[in-house]
Amino acid sequence: MARSARPGPRPDASGTAAGRATGRPSAVGRARRALRGAAAVVAGAAALALAACSAGSTATDDGGGATRTDVTVAVGAEPVNLDFTTTAGAAIPQLLLNNVYETLVKIDQHGEPQPLLAKSWTVSDDRTVYDFTLHDGVTFSDGTPLDADDVVASIERVRTDWTTSLKNKMDVVAEAEAVDPTHVRVALAHPSNAWLFDMGTAVGAVFPDTLDVDLRTTTVGSGPYEVTEVVQGDHITLTGRDDYWGGAPALDTITVRYLTDPVAAQNALRAGDVDMLFNLVQADSVDQLAADTGLQVVEGTSTGEVLLSYNNRVAPFDDVRVRQALNHAIDRQAVLDATAGGHGTLLGAMVPPTDPYYEDLSDAYPYDPDKARELLAEAGASDLHITFDVPNRAYATSAAEVIVSQLADVGVTADIVTDEFPAVWLDKVFARHDYQMTLILHSEAHDLMTIYGDPDYYVGYDAAKIADAAAAADAGTPEQYVAGMRQVVRTIVADAPGQVLYLMPNLVVAARGLEGIPANAVTESMDLTDLHWS
Repeated sequence: MARSARPGPRPDASGTAAGRATGRPSAVGRARRALRGAAAVVAGAAALALAACSAGSTATDDGGGATRTDVTVAVGAEPVNLDFTTTAGAAIPQLLLNNVYETLVKIDQHGEPQPLLAKSWTVSDDRTVYDFTLHDGVTFSDGTPLDADDVVASIERVRTDWTTSLKNKMDVVAEAEAVDPTHVRVALAHPSNAWLFDMGTAVGAVFPDTLDVDLRTTTVGSGPYEVTEVVQGDHITLTGRDDYWGGAPALDTITVRYLTDPVAAQNALRAGDVDMLFNLVQADSVDQLAADTGLQVVEGTSTGEVLLSYNNRVAPFDDVRVRQALNHAIDRQAVLDATAGGHGTLLGAMVPPTDPYYEDLSDAYPYDPDKARELLAEAGASDLHITFDVPNRAYATSAAEVIVSQLADVGVTADIVTDEFPAVWLDKVFARHDYQMTLILHSEAHDLMTIYGDPDYYVGYDAAKIADAAAAADAGTPEQYVAGMRQVVRTIVADAPGQVLYLMPNLVVAARGLEGIPANAVTESMDLTDLHWS
């Protein structure tokens, strides 16, 4: 069955729609509506007309009638380097995926793979062989042409050189072959419902077949932008490529500034020092920002689950009753209200409504302090004292304060240890597993099996319980995939290896006149490829 390319070299990912929603639907309803492409663009009255232009103002020309060609975006989490093949954490692909590095397919606003570097593809009847036809004339930022050899080398490199847990997503590939310069054939060991989607995420990024650069400091991608400046602790500059195969981007430069304080970020936006805040907004400020005539608020869904993780390897969390007890002890709606102002979606598992096997399990562990005390007593842990490693991110520290108070109500003392993120948290918690309980935002798409399918992952879940069922589901028909993965999810939820507190909204505040802002974050990418001034 053939898949043809959409018109034009790049799928449109703007996904914005004007107007203000009336009333507030349920959180799940908002997420589902966002999945259908209905972005909520909340704005105040008409923008003020300003004669001069500065970053963040409502004017979009340089004072002489020319359209602005620069944008400054503020983000919270800074990459520790530029190499997502060997360095964990979402901050690197958030910056680089789609903007600098491209993939064969791109995940659209509905969560579906669309042509990108591959203009079309076919799939064999047994669903194990994919034949991709590449666009002609694609070049990397160093000027070298991109062809089938680069795609094959990139696939092989995931399996041989990558060191992050995401590399497991390529295990299903049996062989990749360059049939000719524009024809790539990939044979899978067995049918996979997940693989093509995964090729639109970081593991599908295409690099030159011969890499003679240090990816920690240098990028060589085929995307519309290249990294031209890195100032650690301050900003990274992306410069538009005039030779981009899909046509030069509308912007000459995008400066990505890293601001850890949401209040300071909002002040910078209002002062005109930045043009856009990407998921760096205090939820209780959304309505106030929306009333600002110079600003627009774009709200959609995301793949960012805020996960309270228990270290399943160590006491007391090697006892399922303790894990279940803490799940019952936490009022997640109160956490959501306190940290996100009600913006977001309550989930029961690491499966957002954009995933094909989503089902509403948000009531699996209702807030029930009496049940929590009962389970703790059964486990002989009525007077529990634990350490709680919390990254120094605003959402995490706010949520931690609520959680600690709620745990105290059932006799659990949780001592907060604040870890600098990403450097300390990634080393201590993620790499060395030196923690009892932690809290972190997971933004990778389809990450259920990344987190719970690997016993060496930081949560330490017994993956043998779900391995066979997950493999059978992935290799089955689409219907079997949905049914099988739902059973896998139920098994994980019953074991309570952690608790998903809520699904982050994709919340962007920007200066009026800045367009091309995707409403939904469907992968880990902060997709800036269509940004432009009106």
